[in-house]
Amino acid sequence: MDEYCSSLINDLKKINNTVNAELIEKAYDTMKSAHEGQYRVSGEPYYMHPYEVAKILCGLGMDDVTISAALLHDVIEDTPYNHEELEAIFGSEIIDLVEGVTKLGKIPYSSKEEQQIENLRKMFMAMAKDIRVVLIKLADRLHNMRTMKSMPDHKRREKALETMEIYAPLAHRLGISSVKWELEDLSLMYLDPIAYKEITVSISQKREERLAILQEMIEQIKEKFKEENLSCSIEGRIKHFYSIYRKLYYKNKTMDTIYDLFAIRIIVENINDCYTALGICHEMYKPMPGRFKDYISMPKKNMYQSLHSTLIGKNGVPFEIQIRTQEMHKTAEYGIAAHWKYKEGKTSESELDSKLTWVRQLLEVEKDANNPSEFISNLKIDLFSDEVFVFTPKGDVISLPSGANPIDFAFAIHTAVGWKMTGAKINGKIMPLDTQLHNGDIVDIITSSNGNGPGKDWVKIAKTSQARSKINQWFKKENRDENIEKGKLILEKELKQVELSLGDFLKDDIYNFVLKRFSYQHRDDFFASIAYGGVSVEKVMNRVKDFLKKKNEEPLKLENLVKTGEGKKTDSGGIQVKGIDNCLIKFAKCCNPVPGDDIIGYITRGRGVSVHRADCSSIMNIEKADGDAARLIEVSWGKTEKVSFNSELLILADDRSGLLMDLTLCLNELKIPLRAVTARTNKDLTCAINVTLEIKSTAELYRAVTKIKAIKDVISVSRTSN
Repeated sequence: MDEYCSSLINDLKKINNTVNAELIEKAYDTMKSAHEGQYRVSGEPYYMHPYEVAKILCGLGMDDVTISAALLHDVIEDTPYNHEELEAIFGSEIIDLVEGVTKLGKIPYSSKEEQQIENLRKMFMAMAKDIRVVLIKLADRLHNMRTMKSMPDHKRREKALETMEIYAPLAHRLGISSVKWELEDLSLMYLDPIAYKEITVSISQKREERLAILQEMIEQIKEKFKEENLSCSIEGRIKHFYSIYRKLYYKNKTMDTIYDLFAIRIIVENINDCYTALGICHEMYKPMPGRFKDYISMPKKNMYQSLHSTLIGKNGVPFEIQIRTQEMHKTAEYGIAAHWKYKEGKTSESELDSKLTWVRQLLEVEKDANNPSEFISNLKIDLFSDEVFVFTPKGDVISLPSGANPIDFAFAIHTAVGWKMTGAKINGKIMPLDTQLHNGDIVDIITSSNGNGPGKDWVKIAKTSQARSKINQWFKKENRDENIEKGKLILEKELKQVELSLGDFLKDDIYNFVLKRFSYQHRDDFFASIAYGGVSVEKVMNRVKDFLKKKNEEPLKLENLVKTGEGKKTDSGGIQVKGIDNCLIKFAKCCNPVPGDDIIGYITRGRGVSVHRADCSSIMNIEKADGDAARLIEVSWGKTEKVSFNSELLILADDRSGLLMDLTLCLNELKIPLRAVTARTNKDLTCAINVTLEIKSTAELYRAVTKIKAIKDVISVSRTSN
């Protein structure tokens, strides 16, 4: 047994007299042998990494199985060993943990966003199955963050950002504050090294002076507690750097106004002693108003319990006290890991399950998420937010994310309550549904069995993923047919801008390419989701554009533009393409050019030349893109006497009765066919009317514009161009 293995086993024996030293030694020897000859970027032997990960988990008080799995966590991924071989040696429980950690590793995806989202999904599924998988992953990330100095700067920043966004909040949500604080401080060091240095220098300058004052107050408190026969242990601490950073840069505070920069932690024997200790401290030092928090009667979602109060100490120096029991302290430091203590075996499964209810709730919401980005949004709300504690009229405490409102409260009670809600009382007064809730509010939900269900704007008002998911469920069920048709219209309008029809989109190649980005079993689900906002049409169009760009990377051949097929001549609309005869011509629907307009051609893939107005925004965007600009081609108008063209006008007018009739009569007088008309009324009592006219030249179009402008209450008339 080498010195590292011996050290690890000795550390384990300090917290567990019955440690299985033989199992740990076997796992260590297997790991070291498997990684023989492998080195990290720093030049250190690779086996030191799993050893250090195991040491971190040992510090959290984890069991033999977890420590063994930590030692072996990279063996399947990075060495010739496979699952079956290791399972034969160590059994299924250990290797299932190893396999779980391995599956959280990198997998090929089309983008970093998709890769990260899929890894997060896997992580939360692993958490629901066995939380120890994620505890190993957190320890793995912590050691990687401690040893990143040898990596390139851009890699350090990338890892630090991912750690700050995902792993540190995850450690917080699991209640493992010791890991959370270190992950945040290490991430800050790489993400904002200048601010990190400023904070460390500023603290070091005042450190000795503040600690001296703090130590004096600790002695005074100890003496007073001794007089009151109150048994306790007291220690001082300095706030971790990232917490200071947030207050300095996000809340615009100065170092002198951060009251809990230094804190005193008081650990007593039981809950009654917690409140007794608080009373004694308030007698000794003046408490600052509004700075008391009782997390014992209202624990945080991550199981944290403690009393917090900010007091005014010697020479007016404010300081924070935290009062808790020893059991609360273990939970505060180790969180969910505290439930794997060796003493009398593991915590019962039912008790542990209750601590992880939020994981299962998040996975339920994930099933209803319409795309990966929605899952990320849900995750950030549920995982990263602070909390408010509000009460039902019966006195039950409901914990919600900071910023939550009565809609979130209703769905937190029960889905049926949310669906039947018609209003809400906050502290006895009827208030708007978007009213932000605060600690201590008493909320009474008003319901009606004859209600019409959630409002259309609720999904935007709700803050919790649970509420948004249930609201979306209602709309999916109640307005499905309407949403399918509405979604088709929304998408069709956007497709028009890239010269595609809905039929083009539904062809297998483009549809399948787009739908790989979104998780839908049926086409109608996809269209309905666009309608009620479950999936952003902008993101759908970005995927469409990616498809077109990929397709257009194939080499262009001008001869492919020539019309083919006997008896299938297509009228060119009087357009002449420079250098090509008998060419396929298509007029762009985004700008609808007509004779007299300055025009330009764009060589499409498989659909000939698309003709645009020279001032069309689509063409301007193409001119800015180096790769696409080469596909612009010179075109001109030929003979167009017998050819008609569609042109779209946007008419803005004061809304009144008979306006559409006047418009129709005007066009009849001009003998200009009206091919389509849509109108909508705006909140300012104006209306917007889109008309599609069949015209033969710009002169005829301008004549129509002049006549329409003369109609009573018309404000403006313009040609549409995207």
